[in-house]
Amino acid sequence: MNNRKSHKFLAGALACLVAIVAPLFSEDSLPSGYAGVSLGMSLDATKQALKRDPQFGYRGDRDVSLLPGDSRILIETDTSITAPHSFLDRCYFQFYDEKLYIITINLRQDKVDHYSVFSSLCKKYGNPVSLNPQKSEWRNDSVIMTLERPLTIKYTDKAVFESLVDQSLVEKTGRERNTEKFLDGL
Repeated sequence: MNNRKSHKFLAGALACLVAIVAPLFSEDSLPSGYAGVSLGMSLDATKQALKRDPQFGYRGDRDVSLLPGDSRILIETDTSITAPHSFLDRCYFQFYDEKLYIITINLRQDKVDHYSVFSSLCKKYGNPVSLNPQKSEWRNDSVIMTLERPLTIKYTDKAVFESLVDQSLVEKTGRERNTEKFLDGL
């Protein structure tokens, strides 16, 4: 009887340990991109990867534009004409210092729903570290992956993003400061 209690205790302890440790390992396995396009790729490598995969609807250099600011390039693809059967809709690939640092993939709501994508991401990568009605967020040391409403998946290079935020000279608005002060008081 005593042996049975210790087995139940060990089984319970093991279940708790798995529940605590499993999300830590799944966060490390976050993808750094989708379908052969990964964060950190050069502009030319990204163009080549987009050309190889028709689901993105990439049409070549006409989809590439310069953004205001230093070393900022954007590739925008639209699958409505070139890949009408794709699960993807519009996709955006943002570069900084000639390296891909944000991948934004809008999914077609007539092909897949938010709940199915959310459930699949939770099954693969564990529960999000942040969840609100607008977005769910998974993070590790190098990638921030978000699922935003209505149906957008975004992969962000965490180091580049944080560096750009730190460099930003934009001061917080009065409303942002008041909200921060309120939240600090909770």
